Amino acid sequence: MRYRTLGDVQVSAIGLGAMPLSLEGRPDEARALATVHAALDAGVTLLDTADSYHLPGAEPGHNELLLARALATYGGDTSEVLVATKGGRGRPADGSWTVNGDPAHLKAAAEASLKRLGVDAIGLYQLHKPDPSVPFEESVGALRDLLDAGTIRLAGLSNADAGQIRTARTILGDRLVCVQNQYSPAVRDSDPELRLCAGLGLAFLPWSPLGGISRSSLDGPSRQEREPRFAAFHAVADERGVSPQQVCLAWLLTQSPTVIPIPGASRPETIRDSAAAADLELSAQERARLDAAVHSS
Repeated sequence: MRYRTLGDVQVSAIGLGAMPLSLEGRPDEARALATVHAALDAGVTLLDTADSYHLPGAEPGHNELLLARALATYGGDTSEVLVATKGGRGRPADGSWTVNGDPAHLKAAAEASLKRLGVDAIGLYQLHKPDPSVPFEESVGALRDLLDAGTIRLAGLSNADAGQIRTARTILGDRLVCVQNQYSPAVRDSDPELRLCAGLGLAFLPWSPLGGISRSSLDGPSRQEREPRFAAFHAVADERGVSPQQVCLAWLLTQSPTVIPIPGASRPETIRDSAAAADLELSAQERARLDAAVHSS
């Protein structure tokens, strides 16, 4: 496993997005715990969660409690594991995703997450999404207050644009360490944010990093494989004898030294495969081939 820098912490170059372990279609607890343990066995030291990762209408925190149990029952050393959680979103009974960036709510949510995780301070706390009904500076101010109180050690943003990143940087300084936005070969709307993070030295955590890459190439070409940007990933994977997902994650790692993908997983074998991407070195020719395919769309 290779490592990258997140604030003053070294974390695995590939993290685990734990959301699939708690939403609709989630695995039973035994498989969920086995998935987290497989990630740790593979050298993954960044676990991403949120208080809103739970079934619609259920109590917040299912995913946080699950990760706490997984770490408590793991037989190895977990002292280097960074659990990153988020606050500011909810999941009511209708299955929608709500947003609440009110400072009082964020502070109460962070305290609740702290208790569920069973730690003295949350390693990394992220504003899950800017709330258009609350001044952004006030939401970020809540992160500053949580940092000052010692409730959280590091702060981050999720689903933020370049202007919001700059604003948060002004308020938090070096205590803002990362931005988590959707990014993949299929969804590159956050290219400006990725480049900004690289320039500022902020970690950029792509969520849904495998978007558009088919999980299987069996039974003939899928729609994704017929599209040039996806076909190139499958072709390189076939030539290297690895999965297209590994090639995708390895390509993401080449986009900036600050990129740390957090692919989701609900099976041990899935996160093992993803974690192996950290050690997959793409040649210059392969990188150019993939870049050309991605930018041809």
